[in-house]
Amino acid sequence: MAVDLLLGLQWGDEGKGKIVDVFTSKYDIIARFQGGPNAGHTLVFNGRKHVLHTIPSGIFHDNTINLVGNGVVIDPVIFKKELDKLDEQNVDYKKSLCISRKAHIILPTHRLLDAASEASKGKAKIGSTLKGIGPTYMDKTGRNGIRVGDIEMADWKKKYRALADKHEAMISFYNVDIEYNLNELESEFFKAIDTLKSLQFIDSEDYIHKAQVEGKSILAEGAQGSLLDIDFGTYPYVTSSNTTAAGACTGLGVAPSKIGDVFGIFKAYTTRVGSGPFPTELFDEDGETMGRVGHEFGATTGRPRRCGWLDLVALRYACQVNGVTQLIMMKGDVLSGFERLKVCTAYDYKGKTISHLPYNIESENVKPIYTELKGWSADLTEMTKASELPQEFNDYVTFLENELEIPITIVSVGPDRKQTIIRKEV
Repeated sequence: MAVDLLLGLQWGDEGKGKIVDVFTSKYDIIARFQGGPNAGHTLVFNGRKHVLHTIPSGIFHDNTINLVGNGVVIDPVIFKKELDKLDEQNVDYKKSLCISRKAHIILPTHRLLDAASEASKGKAKIGSTLKGIGPTYMDKTGRNGIRVGDIEMADWKKKYRALADKHEAMISFYNVDIEYNLNELESEFFKAIDTLKSLQFIDSEDYIHKAQVEGKSILAEGAQGSLLDIDFGTYPYVTSSNTTAAGACTGLGVAPSKIGDVFGIFKAYTTRVGSGPFPTELFDEDGETMGRVGHEFGATTGRPRRCGWLDLVALRYACQVNGVTQLIMMKGDVLSGFERLKVCTAYDYKGKTISHLPYNIESENVKPIYTELKGWSADLTEMTKASELPQEFNDYVTFLENELEIPITIVSVGPDRKQTIIRKEV
């Protein structure tokens, strides 16, 4: 049985959590394959908002296994807080949640290192979420990291102490004023480790292989967005993992030949949190309206998101590197009321018109070239069928389909799981 993928195609915050929640009833297993608590997947149902950071977005469905893969980095403290919220809602996660022994653990000193490194950059900071993600992946590639399986071993605290001491020495190297009480941080950390130990640890690549042999359906859930990929994103303003389809193979132990559908999610416009180039960013009333109507604040950081018109050059690039088979457009409702809409279909790159994403998209090199379309005024949020959508909205979607040459099968017209319209069955 092939593994389907669900990925963000922009700079994150596309609405992956909502669509995973909508899709979960069709799958036996939902598996997170990369990232950590820097992700914020928001789900809305029964009049209540839920934000998940590390736990897969299928956790609210009783009959689905939720797997945290080897490519994920886990902060036990944040993970415990997520579990506490699930306890409040009587979610029986112990029967449905499992964690790969090969997933790496974020230590308190990883977060301190992250803060020290970012502070040392001054105006050149990259906009880190300060969750310790980068330093944890650095220890992973440097072969120093502590994994979930280590905490089952008798000598794991000795290993922890050696790594934490090394981190403290590195923090002093940055020569910035970072105040902390490591004893307090460690007390909370070790309590959270005890909670983590109460969950099911698995050898995830074997688990997934057996599930495939048994014919179970699996959906791999990505975090962040393709333009934040460590290799293919807008480096250095990226995350520290592979957010693209290739990351699902390494983050779960799935062979490339076993990948099925690749669902790509994008907003009807573009947003970005933190630093980094953004060719279609708006600094006018239109951008302010998108942010206000779309409630564009980071689910993890709370920072306001930068807003701009849809960038088809970047979106086409993301579709290519991921092998997207179906597209899902989110937040179409936010564009209601705009008389005219703009879509970036090409770049002016150093005086030459190009339609591909170049090595550098900083503003001194790139200027967006726009195509204008007629907007719509209808409120989409109460619509439940494709036949109710206004013609101008359909024209907008059809234009994007023709440009990208990939079907847009689902459109979202609001945050609730019910506000999801199937346009096409593929």
